[in-house]
Amino acid sequence: MKNDYNKTITACFIGYIVQAIVNNFVPLLFLTFQTVYGISLSKITMLVTFNFGLQLLVDLLSVSFVDKIGYRASMLIAHICAAAGLISLTVLPELFADPFMGLLISIMIYAIGGGLLEVLVSPVVEACPTDNKEKAMSMLHSFYCWGHVGVVLLSTVFFKVSGIQNWKIMAVVWALVPLFNTFMFARVPIAPLMEEGETGLSIKELFGAKIFWILLIMMVCAGASEQAVSQWASTFAEKGLGVTKAIGDLAGPMAFALLMGSSRAFYGKYGEKIDLDKFMIASCILCIVSYLCISFAPFPQLSLIGCAVCGLSVGIMWPGTFSKAAASVRRGGTAMFALLALGGDLGCSSGPTLAGMVSSQFQDNLKVGIFAAIVFPLLLLTGILVCKKLNNTAK
Repeated sequence: MKNDYNKTITACFIGYIVQAIVNNFVPLLFLTFQTVYGISLSKITMLVTFNFGLQLLVDLLSVSFVDKIGYRASMLIAHICAAAGLISLTVLPELFADPFMGLLISIMIYAIGGGLLEVLVSPVVEACPTDNKEKAMSMLHSFYCWGHVGVVLLSTVFFKVSGIQNWKIMAVVWALVPLFNTFMFARVPIAPLMEEGETGLSIKELFGAKIFWILLIMMVCAGASEQAVSQWASTFAEKGLGVTKAIGDLAGPMAFALLMGSSRAFYGKYGEKIDLDKFMIASCILCIVSYLCISFAPFPQLSLIGCAVCGLSVGIMWPGTFSKAAASVRRGGTAMFALLALGGDLGCSSGPTLAGMVSSQFQDNLKVGIFAAIVFPLLLLTGILVCKKLNNTAK
């Protein structure tokens, strides 16, 4: 039976690779969109905001239908939308007088898939019969990072060999991943999230729990801390260092993702020997240091090292908060995972949006924008300490 569920976990790993494709392929093309379609930095910022904002809306709406139509049907819809949105990127911008509208609609389609995946993948793994849930969750989320690395590395190699003008071919290639996983999820077993006879907490019951609000704020800050740097890493490297796109993508987002994945894989392997709270507190402190390095380092190369170290520091934030929620709120169910995903996506939208908006006010100075976003790891650190205190009081 466990061998059958190993296939389910593998499909979930691929699901997070799909999530990585959805969130990280288009940011590699921001400067290309500016050049080819004449789109301003403020509109580019809107693409990021729209992607994560719509994922946030899907997170919220999913509470009302996922349990009704089932996790399998929801997974299939998510993967089909992800594939359709990526393929639409290659067609729709040319069909509109304003290419920006074509990009926006394409992002809308794949954002629906991304939002559903964020709600579905973690609880499906949580429900699988595994021995150590925290380790499984961290390993699961590491695959988002490996997907991120793969997106940047393979796309960069393709752009270098075939030319950035052929980016649409790469978009179709990435669309094949969710199409493949659609067939995977049509066949694998999916365990129920609740024991027989149990029901999950309602939204009203969750809102009545003080610790849930702390966890929700932590999820917002986890998403914001990660994406405020991740979404702008490629642009930051190219503009700040004046390097080529290929070097910028490798030195910026890929180094970030590689170290973020390493952090999650490390906890996934050795998690039973490590205190989660201590690991998260140390990570928050390192994240704050990395933000300061990005913003105030006297040399651009040091700022870029700060971007990479930020990836290492944010690795445990998202999966760690999910694990703390599963342990702290019994019978959280679909509603809890959906609302936490909503909080995470709110953070993923607000982090890069705040950085982009502040940067625009200071002559597109991304250092200033990223410094403004330091509020998120500071709040997350506070949330971990408060959550720990509440749990100790409850004992």
